[in-house]
Amino acid sequence: MRRILAPILASALLLTACSGGGSDQEAAPGATVDTKFGAVEVPADPQRVVALGWGDAETALALGVQPVGASDWVEFGGSGVGPWAEKLYDTAPEIIATLEPDYEAIAALDPDLILDVKSSGEQQRYDRLSEIAPTVGPPKGGDNYLTSMDDQVTMISEALGKEDEGKKQLSDLDAQFAAAREANPEFQGKTVTVAAKTSEGWGAYVKGTERVQFMEKLGFTQSPKIDALKAEGFSAPVSEEKLGDLDADLLVAFPIYVPDSEVTEDPGFKRIPAVADGRSIVLTEKDDELRKAFSLNSVLSARYAVEKMPDLIKPAVK
Repeated sequence: MRRILAPILASALLLTACSGGGSDQEAAPGATVDTKFGAVEVPADPQRVVALGWGDAETALALGVQPVGASDWVEFGGSGVGPWAEKLYDTAPEIIATLEPDYEAIAALDPDLILDVKSSGEQQRYDRLSEIAPTVGPPKGGDNYLTSMDDQVTMISEALGKEDEGKKQLSDLDAQFAAAREANPEFQGKTVTVAAKTSEGWGAYVKGTERVQFMEKLGFTQSPKIDALKAEGFSAPVSEEKLGDLDADLLVAFPIYVPDSEVTEDPGFKRIPAVADGRSIVLTEKDDELRKAFSLNSVLSARYAVEKMPDLIKPAVK
């Protein structure tokens, strides 16, 4: 997942021709979806959907639509979704690369709609995708994977002509979070930091990212120390000398493509007051499904995480 934290490079690939997706763009629009790139007209009842954004595929599945192509951002393998969503596919989609998608492979799928709602929001990426088929990109302010779950579900449900189902999905999930907050009143108002360590060092997730959104829905508030840091995309780098900035009422940490011990045995990590006081948890390899569900934070994976996470963090909330 180091590639997720790395700068996103624009592909130099040029499309020399559009496949059948071009003719689909001629079809009468079924809906108009507002995005940062303007209003996008999509065909009625799209049948061949390619879902490229972070969690876009699981969102489509939650709405009863099976993408023919999808990106696997947190590396589930198989059909590119978590075990909570696997059975929703009759036929596994073609897996499309994440940061530098294969535009020719996407065009070969002959899509009539491309979902790139939770994505980098780069103009060049959008332009290339929209040459293939109508593309619903992120909303204004959603660049760098900062599209909220509410916006993601709302925009995708509009594009698929399933607005009522989208509202129900969000309402049902909100009820789950409300129940979790009621069962754990001690979470209310406590500050939280969510951080990860990669081979490049430590980073803290900024407000608006999926992991922080999840914790806020449980009743926590983002640490003001992290809000004060300079963000680079969806995270703020934290040097070993400044690991104290990660301190909060609760610290949630996990390794990305480094051994668990790189976090659990890190001397600087152990000196953080939240760690020394037992107010931290580390999502390790044994928590892999939960770690991925928490990280993806789709409308489906969040259902799984909200069932599991409170029991894991409760002993650390003091």
